[in-house]
Amino acid sequence: MASKIQIGDLSVEVTQKDIKNLHLSVHPPSGRVTIAAPRHLSASAIRAFAIGKLSWIRQQQRKLLAQEREMPREYLERESHYVWGRRCLLRLIEHDAPPSVEWRHQRLVLSVRPGTEAKRRAEVMEAWYRDQLRVKAEPLAIKWQRRMGVEVERLFIQRMKTRWGSCNPASRSIRLNTDLAKKPPECLEYILVHELVHLLEPTHNQRFVALMDQFLPGWENRRDQLNRLPVRHVEWGY
Repeated sequence: MASKIQIGDLSVEVTQKDIKNLHLSVHPPSGRVTIAAPRHLSASAIRAFAIGKLSWIRQQQRKLLAQEREMPREYLERESHYVWGRRCLLRLIEHDAPPSVEWRHQRLVLSVRPGTEAKRRAEVMEAWYRDQLRVKAEPLAIKWQRRMGVEVERLFIQRMKTRWGSCNPASRSIRLNTDLAKKPPECLEYILVHELVHLLEPTHNQRFVALMDQFLPGWENRRDQLNRLPVRHVEWGY
């Protein structure tokens, strides 16, 4: 059951589900606010929860609106791209062979057939980034699962509009945003540990924070670094 509550000029979308805890989210790029709440909670209780989190909501919205956005990419010669936090210039080669991408020092070499449209060039690059992320993420996930004493059933690498990662404790699955392959490796490790901790604590409560402090001291610095970096240009819609 979906509804809305209004707190001054703030509109909050509320969905009530068969869950145990309240989940508050502030979504990019504009700071849309949603709450997932247990079915048994009254509207007044959910409203009181939102009012209590108002300062945090405003803080998150300010961060989102201030975050730098990448310019839309056309995948043309000498266009700037990023691999693991390092800026690279794109070298576009057209020849009659299957498409490929190579990372050579400070250059990304994209090879496509003559006349390949920008949409297809983007798909080739997206697949390459997905492969790069999987190569780094899979051994990192194995290391951290052993260290934390948790087990993941499935690790998904995919394009995500509103999150760097997500965890489903019920299915023990984790999803990572392909764009993490563009950010420094320590940002990937932060997101991976964050999602693994959700297997131990599904919410962002004090226990969650304590577990993050235990497993990855200084994680806030990595989070802040990731939040300062430019994010993908997307035509957002809901």
